[in-house]
Amino acid sequence: MLRINDTITIADWELSEQFIRASGPGGQNVNKVSTAVELRFEAERSPALPDPVKRRLRRLAGWRWTGEGAIVIQVQDTRSQARNREIARERLAELIREACVVPKRRVATKPTYGSVKRRLEGKKVRAAVKAGRGKVEGED
Repeated sequence: MLRINDTITIADWELSEQFIRASGPGGQNVNKVSTAVELRFEAERSPALPDPVKRRLRRLAGWRWTGEGAIVIQVQDTRSQARNREIARERLAELIREACVVPKRRVATKPTYGSVKRRLEGKKVRAAVKAGRGKVEGED
């Protein structure tokens, strides 16, 4: 069972793990032992997540979101299979926690009178500089 916050808990049957061989350093161990973990969470079908959280999770997950609506997280940070498993679960929990936060709505504000004046004054200065450039009248 993976506890996200006070209201959301993900059951073990919603998660599936597959162990694969990791790349990188590790000597002979890397060729023999499958230490990397691929954690799969069927987010789209999960009864634990409300719809707004699923929508935000889909946007946050990006390329980790599959066409079937699952999140796939691969970890091969350490040589320990158990530690890689923990890291994968932590990353999934953090991603879901991020999706639980409702973004603040942006309130459109009007630019101040002074900022508008400064912007227009700057445009006039640039226009004058550019107007000063041009072809030189023929000096024979």
